[in-house]
Amino acid sequence: MLRSIGFDHVIDYTREDFTKNGQVYDLILDVKTNRSLFDYARALSRNGVYVTVGGSTSRLFQALFLGPWISMICKKHIRIVALKKNKDLLYVNGLFEAGKVKPVIDGPYQLNEFREAFRIFSKGEHKGKVVITM
Repeated sequence: MLRSIGFDHVIDYTREDFTKNGQVYDLILDVKTNRSLFDYARALSRNGVYVTVGGSTSRLFQALFLGPWISMICKKHIRIVALKKNKDLLYVNGLFEAGKVKPVIDGPYQLNEFREAFRIFSKGEHKGKVVITM
């Protein structure tokens, strides 16, 4: 599914630990942040960039405090994306209207399927935003 929306290389983290396969990446965009920052750094090329847009508080603090040291010593860059509510909303809306961005939605689930939808979400098995309808 991800290749169909433009990704060149997709890794199923439930089947492969990309931080241990020996391959290095110029960019890792992580929306799960469930590994140690050192695991991600190992998978980065020199001058590579790791970007997290979410995750547990402890992992975010690890990136915040250890990121500058990793950048300075290893020349691998650690970034945290903090989103501002509705910033650039008109720009993003224009991308949707032009067909340049395609939403990925898992569901919709009916309200009585909430427990199953939440189970799928909590295990990270969802493929997009989880939608629950009445």
